Amino acid sequence: MNYIRKIKIRNNSKASCTKSGLIPIKALNIFVKALRILKLYNIVYITVLTISNILSRRKLMRFYSQFVGEGDLCFDIGANIGNRTKVFLKLGATVIAVEPQDTCVKKLVKKYRNNNKVILIHKALGSEEGKGNLIISNSHTVSSMSEEWINCVKNSDMFFTSTSAFQWHKNVTVPITTLDKLIEKYGSPTICKIDVEGFEYEVIKGLSRPIKMISFEFTPTPRLINLAIKSIEHLSTIGDVQFNYSFGETMVFALTKWVSASEMHDILLSIPYKTAFSGDIYARFVS
Repeated sequence: MNYIRKIKIRNNSKASCTKSGLIPIKALNIFVKALRILKLYNIVYITVLTISNILSRRKLMRFYSQFVGEGDLCFDIGANIGNRTKVFLKLGATVIAVEPQDTCVKKLVKKYRNNNKVILIHKALGSEEGKGNLIISNSHTVSSMSEEWINCVKNSDMFFTSTSAFQWHKNVTVPITTLDKLIEKYGSPTICKIDVEGFEYEVIKGLSRPIKMISFEFTPTPRLINLAIKSIEHLSTIGDVQFNYSFGETMVFALTKWVSASEMHDILLSIPYKTAFSGDIYARFVS
C-alpha cells in the first residue's frame, strides 16, 4: 500500500527536509546567504557543528549506555568522522565503522589506526554487493547515495539545509557491501546505527536476520516517510520487532513504550503535521 496518499502536505509551505532540530526562520536563511556571500559560511557551520557535537556527547553516552556495555559489538554505518564510534568505544564496545567518503576515512584512520577495537570499512552499504554512486557535498555531513534525498534538501527552506547552504559537486563510484556480509564476517551487533542521508532503506534491505537493535534516520517528507515505512515493513518480515523513535538529536525516546509496526506506521504518517524535524527510528527484535 502506498502511504504517500495518506499524507497531506501543509499548505503554503515547502516539504520539510532537515537535520537535527533546525528551525525554518526566514531571517536565518538570509543570514546564511550573507555568510556565503562573505565566504564565511563553512567556517561558521563547522564551528557550530563542532560545538554541538561536544555539547551532545554526554547525552549520547547516557542514551547508548542503556544498550551498550563492555565487550559488545556495535556497527556504525555512515560513521562520518566518528562521533558515534567514539561513544561506543567509551562504553567499552568494539566498533565496525563503515564510511565511503575518502575525506572522512582519512580522519577516521588518523584517529583510530592504533586502536584494535575499531575496524574501518571503506565502503558503502546497500541491498546487495557491487558498486554505487556517491554524490559528494562541500559538507561531508550531507554527501549521499540518494539523489532523491539531495533534491529534498535542495528544495528545503530550512536553515543550514537549503541550496544556499550546501552544494553537491562531485560523483564518485564506491564499493558496496551489505549488513548480512558484515554479520557473517564480524558477528551480530548489539546495536547497528544507520545514518546514510536518505539511503537507509537500501541498507536495511541488505539485512535478512534479526539483530538486537537497529536505528535509522527518517526525514518527514511524503516520499521519504514512505521509504521509512518500507524499512519498517522489511524489518517486520525478519522477526518479531518493536519500534520507538526520537526527534533530531534529542537522544530521548518519544514514546514511553515500544510499539508495533502498524502503530509506528501511523505515528510516522502524523509527523508532517507536528514537526519539521528529522529523527531516528529504533527497532528492537524480541525473542
